[in-house]
Amino acid sequence: MMEHEVELLKLIEKNANLSVDKLAKLMGKKPAEIEEMIAHLEEKKAILGYSTLIDWAKVANEEEVTAMVDVKVTPARGVGFDKVAERIYRFPEVKAVYLMSGAYDLSVSVRGNTMMEIGRFISEKLSTLESVLSTTTHFVLKKYKHDGIILEDEDDDDKRIVVSP
Repeated sequence: MMEHEVELLKLIEKNANLSVDKLAKLMGKKPAEIEEMIAHLEEKKAILGYSTLIDWAKVANEEEVTAMVDVKVTPARGVGFDKVAERIYRFPEVKAVYLMSGAYDLSVSVRGNTMMEIGRFISEKLSTLESVLSTTTHFVLKKYKHDGIILEDEDDDDKRIVVSP
């Protein structure tokens, strides 16, 4: 991959909303060159899509519950963990699946409207898969940073309580 393609990818990874003109200025290129590079990167699947990071906690009545599920599985003969992971990531409740090193095999990010909904998904769909040996669920209580973006309002005020002897 060319150095200028990597530079472009880093810019749009940080802010996919940058216009072609702004990208061209930042990179010292012509807008047509940027459009051509983006088309090339999309064609070769280096760019898979564009998404927006939303802090759902700030949107009234739109809160979701997120859980990280540690999953131990039996890998399928000849294909390892790939087929098991594929079966899991096809569920609409699943937002991400990662092959992990350590005590468990897969880390699965699951979203739902309530903890009960996620619990039902895990007990009725995920844990009943033939290759799943066990699951451990961790509910996300609060997000502080996601994909490199800090979700808290950054105030200069120190909110700690002053304690004096």
